[in-house]
Formats: sequence, structure tokens, C-alpha cells
Amino acid sequence: MSRLTVDELISTVVDDGSFEPWSMEVADSAVVETYLDELTAARAGTGRDESVVAGSGTINGRRVAIVGGDPAFLGGSIGVSAGERLTLAIERSTHERLPIVALPVGGGTRMQEGTIAFLQMVKITGAVMAHKEERLPYVVYLRHPTMGGVFASWGSLGHVTLAQPGALVGFLGPRVYEALYGAPFPPGVQLSENLAERGVIDAVVAPEDLAATLTRILNVIAERPAGGEPSEPLEPQPTFVPAWESVLHTRREDRPGLRDLLDVAASDVTMLNGTGDGESHPGSVLALVRWGNAPCVVVGQDRHDQGRPLDPAALREVRRGIRLARELKLPLVSVIDTPGAALSKEAEERGLASEIARTLSELLTLPTPTVSLLMGQGTGGIALALTPADRVVAAEHAWLAPLPPEGASAIMFRDTDHAADMAVAQGVCSTSLVKNGIVDRIVREPADPAAEREAFCRALGEALHDEVLRVIAMPSKQRREQRHRRYRSLGLC
Repeated sequence: MSRLTVDELISTVVDDGSFEPWSMEVADSAVVETYLDELTAARAGTGRDESVVAGSGTINGRRVAIVGGDPAFLGGSIGVSAGERLTLAIERSTHERLPIVALPVGGGTRMQEGTIAFLQMVKITGAVMAHKEERLPYVVYLRHPTMGGVFASWGSLGHVTLAQPGALVGFLGPRVYEALYGAPFPPGVQLSENLAERGVIDAVVAPEDLAATLTRILNVIAERPAGGEPSEPLEPQPTFVPAWESVLHTRREDRPGLRDLLDVAASDVTMLNGTGDGESHPGSVLALVRWGNAPCVVVGQDRHDQGRPLDPAALREVRRGIRLARELKLPLVSVIDTPGAALSKEAEERGLASEIARTLSELLTLPTPTVSLLMGQGTGGIALALTPADRVVAAEHAWLAPLPPEGASAIMFRDTDHAADMAVAQGVCSTSLVKNGIVDRIVREPADPAAEREAFCRALGEALHDEVLRVIAMPSKQRREQRHRRYRSLGLC
């Protein structure tokens, strides 16, 4: 498979003529003497002093820093000089407050320089983390091959991680594995497509599509939320919604879900994938989006992809979204539409209860603005974990309960015949949730949301835009104190 050189890839990504290489004078390490001939040949063959390429350019008019490796230069390996150049480039990006697009490649440590080269990964990682601590975006595009210490340091720290089609990406090199264990490494494991399927990376993107993908991502994560005046709801808020009728409404299979909402009402949508740690769930959604002029991280569940009950992996994806919101200083929108969590041996052994607690605690203490949307069913601990927010919006027939009404009936009456009565008694419907201080705003639904998908989703999207603007406009200290008071006083008045 033919691959673009690093220069060709940069030219494909940035606006024509906008790339400006950065000159970084770094002395060679003393150990260079042991492989001076190889280094001299690499310099003559590539026209570079080292394996690291760095500079700035514009992507659709937005200035970014680009750091990458050149596999033609000693395999893109990292020695002392390359590590120092890469660190200096990241530090310059931070100083100039530029988003970084990283293009890692190579096998990691330069073997000719040994342990001192190996430890360069610590320095590089420190620079990346300092950049992220400044709330500056760091987006990674893994190229073929990205292995070893390169993948295990600056290749695995992206807010968003993309990869070339068919790229070999992994920690242990296949040649090393075979030499150590006397058998070939299992085929296909380290291909970018497999890692995307497993939730290790977000997406596989062809080089020709990379500029458009980066533009969409940076339109969200490189923007600071702009304040503005939210509009008050134009429609009168309902004073009564039949609880059992709401339960039945939200159980219709053709009711629109979260992906429908994003498709109709959001812009610059980038769907992220998995926890980054090798876990994902088809019913879990993690996305970077814009509601009007408000960039946000969105987490939640899609009702149409819950053939497998929601498990701890779904909440670990939510926690990744919370971490992104914190690191990028973006508002977080959580969307609840779930019939409940997995009730299984596997869910228990993988820590479902502790994941609910961690998600709750991280959402409650998130310093950025938060808005929660009850879109449909809201059953059990996973719904609970996504509810706390500065403002809570509910679709008219959305509901929230500790168990399905049938489960509550079974506990109270040892049958399911009292489910409708339990829905009323437990105050699960939207108007009861408003009365009890759990929900702030109800969005009226069309008579048939499935038949009027666009109207249903657009009304919810407009409400989310309004509420995000509302919480952005609040002073941070006041907003966080109000969030604390809201839940501290729940049920007392």
C-alpha cells in the first residue's frame, strides 16, 4: 500500500502555502558517535536534521501547530535530539496557544541510543500534558506504522485519536514478538480498523478526508463557548402529563433517539468511539457537537442501539466525555434514554455500581457548565448517573424512575398489575419532576414524534441551545454553588 510522506500529508491537511516549518537548533547527543554513519546517511537521504517535523499552518483558516515523525529518517525513531525537538515544538505550541495536530509514526526508542532515548518519552509526555492543562486541543492522527514508545506516549494522549486506514498500530512490534516467543503475532490485532472497533481509537480516516475531519473537530474543541441571551420557552409549560401514558409513549420502538437528535439539530458533529482503553458499547454515544453557536461534549444513550444492555463500559465512555469537557473547558450535555442497566454477573464483576458512583461524583464536581436532557426512558442507576446538571430539560413524555414501574409493582405488590399506579405514585412523569425540583423545563412533543421526527428533534435542540447559553452566562462560582444547593435541598421543600 502506498503511503504519503510526512510532507505530502501535511500539504494535504493544511491550506495551500500556509505551512511554516519551525527551526529548532538542538545539539546531537554524545552517543551519536556510535552510529554517526547511519545518522549522516539519514540526513543526506531526507534533507532533515532529525526524525521530527514541526511547524504551523492553517486548516480552513484556523492556525494550528503540526508535529510529526518522518519514517524515512531512521524509521521515525526517537532519540535524545528528536525527543528534545519534539518537546520544544509542543512547548512552543503551548506558548502560542495553538491547537496541536500530532502525526506520530515510527517504532519508538532509537535503539542506538538505548535507555537515555527510552526516557525521552517521559519528557515528551510531560510537554503534552502541560499543553492539555492549558485547555488546548491535542488531536492525534496515527500513521503506518506507529509502535512502541511513540504509541505509548504522544501517540496515545489525544483528546481525539484518528488513524490511517490499514495502519499498523500497537505497542509490541511483531518482529520482536516473534523473536521472543517463536511464533508470529496474531494477525489483524494491531490494525487501525481493529483498534477502532475495540474502542482504543476513535475513527479510521483516509488522508484525503483528514482536513475536513479536523475542521469539524476543531470547530468544537478549539472554540470557547460564547455567552448570549437564552430565549424563554415560547410554549406554555404543561401542568399535567399522565405518567403511564408517558411510559408507553417512550417505549415505542420508532420513537427518535439521540443520534436522530444530533442528525437534525446539531452541527459539526464528530462521533467519538469507546473509552480509549479497549471498551465500547453500541448504545453509548460520545460526541463533539455544536448547538447553534455553543460547542459542547455530548454523552448519552441511543435507544436504537441497546440490543446489549448498558454495562460498565457505557459509563466509562461517559466518564471519558466528562474528562474531555474538563480538559477542554467545554459545556457537557448528558442525554438520558435507557430502559436500564445490565443485570448480570459480568456487569457486577466489572464494577457497575462503582462506575455509577464515579460518574455521579465526576458530573457533580465538573467545573464546566452542564445540561441534562431526559429524552425518553430514564430507568435505574445509569439514568441516575447522567441526571445531575446545572439545568435539566425533559421531553414532555420523558420519565425518570429507580426501576421500571413493573419492577416497582413487583416489589410492593408481588405482581406487575399495579405498574400504572406505581408510575403515578412514584412521580416519574415530567410534570412531577418539575414539581419536585428535578427538571427545569419541559419541551412539548408532537402527537407522534416518530412521524414528526424533525419537529421533535428540532424543538429539543433549540431548548438545549437555550439552556447551554443560560449556564454559560452564569458566573462559575455562582453556577457551582447553585448546583450544590439544588441537590442538597432535593426533597426538603
